[in-house]
Amino acid sequence: MAAGIALAAPGCGGSDGTVTGPAPAARDRMQLTSPAFIDGGSIPPRFTCNGSGVSPPLDWRGTPDGARSLALLVEDADASGGTFVHWTVWDLAPKVRGVLSGSVPAGAREGENSAGDKAYAAPCPPKGDAAHHYRFSVYALREPLGLDQGAPAQDVRDAIAQQAIARGRLTGRFER
Repeated sequence: MAAGIALAAPGCGGSDGTVTGPAPAARDRMQLTSPAFIDGGSIPPRFTCNGSGVSPPLDWRGTPDGARSLALLVEDADASGGTFVHWTVWDLAPKVRGVLSGSVPAGAREGENSAGDKAYAAPCPPKGDAAHHYRFSVYALREPLGLDQGAPAQDVRDAIAQQAIARGRLTGRFER
């Protein structure tokens, strides 16, 4: 798990620079679920560009006792130009056990996605592509990241790679 993940924003509005990380030594000790879809299942249209495009509700368990903060990442590794970062959220209190649809918990910060927006970018693969797999990850962190609101995805991913002690993942599929 120590290898880095190389990713580049595809030509759908993001930068064309390479983004790397996170590749923490964190183990998948947390459980991440959504009442909207099952792991490996289809993401309902409401949470995509075919609907209102709001973020789905997420729930997690298993935050380790040593965690002082949490972070969320949503990524599409099937994007034509490399992994596309759809959402970065960090500095969630360790007592938080989930997020409601379309919201960010009080005190948490949102950063740039690969399109350069400081918000959730709804899944929207090109028409005709095979289903893309959207990886939702929650990370338990040793310390709050302390990055400024709107930080670039690369900075968030690098900071997570330095601080992660546990992780939970959920994958949803979507095609148009």
